[in-house]
Amino acid sequence: MTGAHNKQNWWVHVLMMAFCFVMFYPVLWWIGASFKSTPEISLPTLFPKVWLWQNYTEGWMALPKYTFTRFFMNSLKLNVATTIIHVISASLVAFGFARLTFPLKGLWFSILLMTLMLPGQVTLIPQYTMFHSFDWINTYLPLIVPSAMGGAFFIFLIVQFIRGIPRELDESAKIDGCTWFGIYLRIIMPLTLPALITVTIFSFIWGWDEYFGPLIYLNTVDKYTVPLALRMFIDSQSAVPWGQLLAVSLLSVLPPVIIFFLAQKHFVEGIATSGLKG
Repeated sequence: MTGAHNKQNWWVHVLMMAFCFVMFYPVLWWIGASFKSTPEISLPTLFPKVWLWQNYTEGWMALPKYTFTRFFMNSLKLNVATTIIHVISASLVAFGFARLTFPLKGLWFSILLMTLMLPGQVTLIPQYTMFHSFDWINTYLPLIVPSAMGGAFFIFLIVQFIRGIPRELDESAKIDGCTWFGIYLRIIMPLTLPALITVTIFSFIWGWDEYFGPLIYLNTVDKYTVPLALRMFIDSQSAVPWGQLLAVSLLSVLPPVIIFFLAQKHFVEGIATSGLKG
C-alpha cells in the first residue's frame, strides 16, 4: 500500500511540474527573447544562440534625453504615495463602517458598494474637468488625491476583516480608557495586518500597471511613468528593437514581483492565523 501510494504521489508531482512548465513557458520565452536580436525573435527557439546582454543597457538608455531610471523613479514615488494613502484612508473608513454607529450607515455603505459597479469611463470627463479647474493637469495630484477616498474595494475588504474581530476587545479597551481612535490604532490596525498587506499589494501592483490615468493627466515626458515610457519606446523607433523592448519590459515587472514576494510571507502567516479569530 505504501509503495502504491508513493507511486501515485510521484505521478501527481510529475503532472504538477508539467503543468507549471506550461504555465511558466511564456515567461521563459520572454526572458530568452530579451537576449535575442530582432530577426531571431521570430525563430521557434526558447533561448538565443548568441546572448545579447547589451539589450538591457541599450534598451535602458534608448529614449532621447532620458533613461528609464527617471521613469522608474516617477512610478516608484507615485505608487509609494498612493499605496500609503490607500492603506491609511481605507482602514479609517472601514473602521468607521465596521465599528461606529452614525445616521444612514447602511445607505452609505450600499452607495459605496454601488460605486464598484460604476465604470471608470463614466466619471472620466467630470473628473478631468474638476482637476483642470484646480490646475492639476500635468501633475501627479489627479493620480494621488483620489486614493485619499480609500477605494471601495479596499474599504469593503477591510470592513469584512474587521467584522471578524470580536467586539469584546473594543469593550475591554474602552474600560481601560481608550478612545475610538486609540482602539483603531492599537487594536484594529495590528489585527487587520493581513488585510492591510493585501491592500498594499493590490494598490501597488494596480498603480504600477496603470496606463490610462497617467496618459490622460501627464503631458511632459519628464513626468511619465514606466507604462507610458514603454509606449513611447515603441513610438520613437522607426524599427522597434524588440529585444531591447522586451528587456526593459522584463525589468519593469520586477518591482511588483519583489513587493509581492516580500509581503507574501506576512500575508500567508496572517491568513493562517486569521482562522483562529471569532
